Amino acid sequence: MNDPIGDMLTRIRNSQMRGKSTVLTPASNKRARVLDVLASEGYIRGYESGTDSAGHPTFEISLKYYDGEPVIRELARVSKPGRRVYMGVKEIPQVRQGLGVSIVSTSQGVMSDAKARAANIGGEVLCTVF
Repeated sequence: MNDPIGDMLTRIRNSQMRGKSTVLTPASNKRARVLDVLASEGYIRGYESGTDSAGHPTFEISLKYYDGEPVIRELARVSKPGRRVYMGVKEIPQVRQGLGVSIVSTSQGVMSDAKARAANIGGEVLCTVF
């Protein structure tokens, strides 16, 4: 797999289109940090660690719905393996005039765009969520 973060985001999008309550994805540290940001911002209920039938570590992500509609309306990958997108603190995009979140990988860890601005650090913009 070339783009594990993109794969996880696609699994979340596809599961929400089908109305699933949970989705399984392979586990990694970076995926866990992105899921931490999604959970802290209120886009997912949470996630739990586990293993699949072959013994590989996985995450079971609990998706969030409001009045039958998914809370995540738009989930887009910004920085890809073929084209990394790095931005300074002043260049980090605001999603829908601040209603959405950009997830940024910085030297101090993966965090939301608001926390990156507060810490005055830029980094690689992984994805945007609305």
